[in-house]
Amino acid sequence: MNIGTERLLIAFGLTLFAGLATGIGSLLAFYTKQTNKKFLSAALGFSAGVMIYVSMIEIFAEARSSLEAYYGGIKGYWITTIAFFGGIALIALIDKFVPSAENPHEMKDVRDMKGPKDNDKDLLRLGLFSALAIAIHNFPEGLAAFASAIHDPSLGYSIAIAIAIHNIPEGIAVSVPVYFATGSKKKAFCYSFLSGLSEPAGALVGYFFFLRFFNEAMSGIVFAAVAGIMVYISLDELLPTAEKYGEHHIAIYGLILGMIVMAISLLLLA
Repeated sequence: MNIGTERLLIAFGLTLFAGLATGIGSLLAFYTKQTNKKFLSAALGFSAGVMIYVSMIEIFAEARSSLEAYYGGIKGYWITTIAFFGGIALIALIDKFVPSAENPHEMKDVRDMKGPKDNDKDLLRLGLFSALAIAIHNFPEGLAAFASAIHDPSLGYSIAIAIAIHNIPEGIAVSVPVYFATGSKKKAFCYSFLSGLSEPAGALVGYFFFLRFFNEAMSGIVFAAVAGIMVYISLDELLPTAEKYGEHHIAIYGLILGMIVMAISLLLLA
């Protein structure tokens, strides 16, 4: 397929813009005080709300649509569901085999947390797991944004903006726990930034392989698995940590707010 240089540059540029929006979320997170545990709780709940809503309302539905178009209604729905729980199984295995940073029975009470110098390894581990999930999530999004921009630049602009809006709170999901765990804005920003770089990495894969090998079936399976990964991270890591470092209702309010913000962004861009 012969693609003009200008269109290629537009496609790569849009994908890079969308991916780097995680850095914007990271910078926004630094405007809070390091010891503000209520902000930490609300931000983690907010991020969980974003991840759950995007996974269940957008990504799963998109995966189902692709697979049903390829395999037919019933078979496509079955494969979507299996891929969704396959993603959950994959990240659960990663969670199981990554050594726990601390014995949970030896965790210090949150009332004794004096600040980031305590080097809370659980929070650091949470940030790294969030970065992993978001990087996996951003990779197929990069493919989607790149392919859309190649096919129709105006469609590429819309998708890139939507992805960028998604990535801002995802940047918060990575940077906040890393920042509170290490006290280092540089480390928090770097992890957030790196998780976003998987977006243009997906574009590169799209350039070399997508136009020749990628089809609706593969796209649907990847997206369904990513939805499962995001839901697992939210329920197993984000929400429990949000409650541990704050009040129950603050975490829930953050969760609901994250869902509302994401729902409005999708409605405005529909």
